[in-house]
Amino acid sequence: MARPSQNGKREKSEKQSSLRSTGAASETTALPAHSHSDSQRELVILTGLAGSGKLSALKAFEDMGYYAVDNLPVELLPSFADLVSQSVEITRAALVVDAREGRGLERFPAILKELRRKLSVRVVYLEASKAALLRRFSETRRPHPLGHGETVSKAIEAEQRLFEPVRKVADVRIDTTNFNVHELRAYIQNEFRRNSAGKSLLISSISFGYKHGVPLEADLVFDVRFLPNPHFVPEFRKLTGRDKKVVDYLNQFPQTKEFLDRVTELLLFLLPHYIREGKSYLTIAFGCTGGQHRSVMIAEEMRRRLAEKGFQAKTSHRDAPQ
Repeated sequence: MARPSQNGKREKSEKQSSLRSTGAASETTALPAHSHSDSQRELVILTGLAGSGKLSALKAFEDMGYYAVDNLPVELLPSFADLVSQSVEITRAALVVDAREGRGLERFPAILKELRRKLSVRVVYLEASKAALLRRFSETRRPHPLGHGETVSKAIEAEQRLFEPVRKVADVRIDTTNFNVHELRAYIQNEFRRNSAGKSLLISSISFGYKHGVPLEADLVFDVRFLPNPHFVPEFRKLTGRDKKVVDYLNQFPQTKEFLDRVTELLLFLLPHYIREGKSYLTIAFGCTGGQHRSVMIAEEMRRRLAEKGFQAKTSHRDAPQ
């Protein structure tokens, strides 16, 4: 989606006026009544006019940890809802339904009722003024999906008529006329993070061995080579920090618990600040000599602690034997 033209203070004033009149650039209707537990599964359907920023919105949801799908046919929505409601891996998903569906959009309200019997579903409808859409298509030089030999202006009008049944059942409507790509993504993240207690940051807790180099993707690096090395205990040499014997060995030293407690406290202070600054991913790296014992155990324990606090956390072990 192209950046709207800049007109200094006038545009800023127009944007603030738009936000006030539409409730932060959105028109929100009452959401369906659902029980919002931490473990509840959720499906967000992004739809609306071509050029209104649906792909930018989808990327924002993907950055918040949603499983993202572009352009799923309406007929497959029930099957996809079944997948989300039953999957062990997928608990939150966001997908785009757009004008390529054509007349299939007429069935959307009925299909939506069916979906809501299975899981929590929210429909986010994106739109923009006709002038803004015309400018964006002109700047990108891309054809309108409903073009078919018509002018872009007539295609936009046809699309608005086509989407009217969908617009009526939307839970959230977002007017992106005065948004650029970055502002739209920030708005989406701010609005939907409220519904996940602000813990939408995806955290990777990884282990590595210093003799193989520090991971380039690491945001925070902690050196755990001060802990006793299980490598020098013959029975542990072929094991890793995932094995209970190694875990029990390292936990018998008081500095292990103290290090974990202090780093946990530091992270619980830092993470809300990273989230407020719009950070979507954070990689925390723990290094020991070979990346097999100490760093693996610490990375696994840190993932567990962060998950207990409600954060999305995963582990990977770059240098540990598989």
